[in-house]
Amino acid sequence: MNTTQVEPAVALAELQETKPDRVTIVVLSGNMDRVMAAFIIATGAAAMGMRVTMFFTFWGLNAIRRKGTPSAAKDWLRRMFGLLNRGGAASLPLSRFHFWGLGTRMMKRVMRTHRMPGVPELIETAQDLGVQFIACTTTMGLMGITKDTLIDGVDQLAGVTTYLAEAKQGSVNLFI
Repeated sequence: MNTTQVEPAVALAELQETKPDRVTIVVLSGNMDRVMAAFIIATGAAAMGMRVTMFFTFWGLNAIRRKGTPSAAKDWLRRMFGLLNRGGAASLPLSRFHFWGLGTRMMKRVMRTHRMPGVPELIETAQDLGVQFIACTTTMGLMGITKDTLIDGVDQLAGVTTYLAEAKQGSVNLFI
């Protein structure tokens, strides 16, 4: 047997044994379908016993903002971000075929018909399963988002170094 073929397999097996079952997900998108995908993966991994961390940044913060919360920013440009991105898991647009809200309403109707949970229910399930939520402090500052405009259950406000420390320990790292 050729030892060069065995060694990589042995090394991979050793790596898998030493790396803990951790999943990190960067949620950049604020689109309903993408946020749903992130939460479906997160809840699936948590249900399998994996430790899951979700890092919300830029438009992804809208998924964990309280519905209709205004920006706390003092300058007009960041206040406009707040007006355009009211937030709230129930009011996220589709990434494609949004059609000024019509496509999103149609999608939600199909989901209800097939008893598929929406983003608010997926968030609740993720929290029940112990998924850790981290909100990006840099983006919060840029968009005038404060801790009190976020939903209950956001575990940490932190920057990219906190996410990277988690990702370094992860066996699965996703960017959605």
